[in-house]
Amino acid sequence: MGVPAAIILLISVPKEESGRTVQVSMAADGTSNVQHVSGQQYLAAYRDIAGIATACDGLTAGVRIGQTFTPAQCASMLESELVRHAQGVMACTPGLALDKPRRDNIRAAAVSMAYNIGVSAWCGSTARKRIDAGDIRGACDSMLAWDKARVNGVLRPVAGLTARRQRERTLCLKDA
Repeated sequence: MGVPAAIILLISVPKEESGRTVQVSMAADGTSNVQHVSGQQYLAAYRDIAGIATACDGLTAGVRIGQTFTPAQCASMLESELVRHAQGVMACTPGLALDKPRRDNIRAAAVSMAYNIGVSAWCGSTARKRIDAGDIRGACDSMLAWDKARVNGVLRPVAGLTARRQRERTLCLKDA
């Protein structure tokens, strides 16, 4: 997905998921070094607004309440999950291919959204379809519809998700 988009994600996802600030450097071999700067780091699993066991920077895969993690484990798991999500997004979104110019911000916004809603939801989304059709502005705008969560069995808009989708749209529009 490219180094610029990877750096954007490694900085923005911790900000989105836990409100913390990190610094990122990339080595020549493509490995990243993420350093915590400020904000709370969620090293113990907790339940998010939808009741899902979550840890670190929004990690949910295999997380169980009662688990704790080290900062190094959180950084490693975040990188692995971002790579997994990026691979899925890139596989189902030919319009984000690396040979397409001016797509780093769109790639980062798409992977950020997929990290939050899931790769399969991203792949079926109007945003993905519009990117592949070349309608970047429309794709960015359609991200705004994904601002709901099931809380107590009811699907409803959640202020935090509305704000997150606005930030992802703004990032996406930088390449529109």
